[in-house]
Amino acid sequence: MENQSIPDIRPDYNAPNYDPEKIAPYTLEDPLTFLDGSKVASPEDWKRRRREILDIFASEMYGQEPPVPEELVTELFEEKEDALGGFAVRSQYKMWFKKDKSGPCIDWLLLRPRYVDKKVPVILFLNYRGNQEIVPDEEIPVNDVWYGFTGDHKAPVGRGIMMNPNQATYLPIGMLLSAGYAVMSANYCEVSPDPDWNEKGEFDQKTFAYTGVFDLWGKRDETRTDNTTALGAWAWALSRGLDLAERIPQLDAANAVVTGCSRLGKAALLAAARDERFAVCVPNQCGGGGATLAKRDFGENIATQMNMFSHWYCKAYDKYKRNPARLLTFDQHLLVAAVAPRRLFIQGFNKNWFDTEGEYLACKAASCVWEFLGKEGLPEGTFPASFETSAIGRDLAYYRRSEEHGLAAIDWFHLLIFASAK
Repeated sequence: MENQSIPDIRPDYNAPNYDPEKIAPYTLEDPLTFLDGSKVASPEDWKRRRREILDIFASEMYGQEPPVPEELVTELFEEKEDALGGFAVRSQYKMWFKKDKSGPCIDWLLLRPRYVDKKVPVILFLNYRGNQEIVPDEEIPVNDVWYGFTGDHKAPVGRGIMMNPNQATYLPIGMLLSAGYAVMSANYCEVSPDPDWNEKGEFDQKTFAYTGVFDLWGKRDETRTDNTTALGAWAWALSRGLDLAERIPQLDAANAVVTGCSRLGKAALLAAARDERFAVCVPNQCGGGGATLAKRDFGENIATQMNMFSHWYCKAYDKYKRNPARLLTFDQHLLVAAVAPRRLFIQGFNKNWFDTEGEYLACKAASCVWEFLGKEGLPEGTFPASFETSAIGRDLAYYRRSEEHGLAAIDWFHLLIFASAK
């Protein structure tokens, strides 16, 4: 059956589909074919095709990429040479985007191994609840910003809670440092607050979401359908973190790893797609709007995304929600492909809402680009079971797991093996 025989409107398009039998037939665009029908024939051609793909996502889904800041002013405001029992150097930086240090500011926390006599690669990610949750140090200030995960919108303290292995999200900082990696993070609400769909008044998604770094980009033109989005802003911030890493002599920024979980996994994938400086990308449990094929319309879908997370996507994306299989002219395998030939590892979550099989299929559909560019594609095989590693290749990889939603120790373990492979 061709897509032309599928109706433009699925009657229950606002409800997530959890029945595999109801997945409509769909076709995926060839990553190696230009919009005009011509074929990608060389690596130089791929550069142009990649730009074409990024332009599609900018106009139709994630909004236009924010501009590079007029200035990038960074200031080291605290450093401890013997943190974490003496095995780490802890550094804290403030980052402004104007020469006079006015306007938005982001605090970055850096932890790097102390007893290393060479540059170390850095793992970059945005965190949900503040830098103080990464390690239990009183010297790490609690950000004075709005927080969407607390009822009173005040910053939770929870010092070092990410080092608690009983938490769904666990940061095994000792393991990462021992493996020769530095870790750099900032709180995503400092970049752009993330109001819930139930927020009203001053915290409404339609206005409050576009504060923070959005203040740098002037008044929004609400007649446009491709305005910069929150996901675009978070991805932009990850690139600014890489800018900082490039200024720190002890870091090997050329081998930087970008990661993140859930919505921040989507941001990590978008950052790597847009910014070729990221050598390795490991989006964790990013689901719909990230690596999952939207045309499958399984679990989270465009309608739920536009209803619940309107600030994550631009207005243009709304027109596809009535029947993605019929109406979409692109899909997430193209975003996955835009990372090639750099290294990408999609870590899925085995819950229907996230449709991680759709992530696996996106990797399969994008694999041809890595192979075309002389890299290893996704290993041959079928959709792997949870915790199975058969689809983890050298340059393009996929695996999934069950249990809780969050970055777990096993996810970091596989990240390290993948990122460290020679």
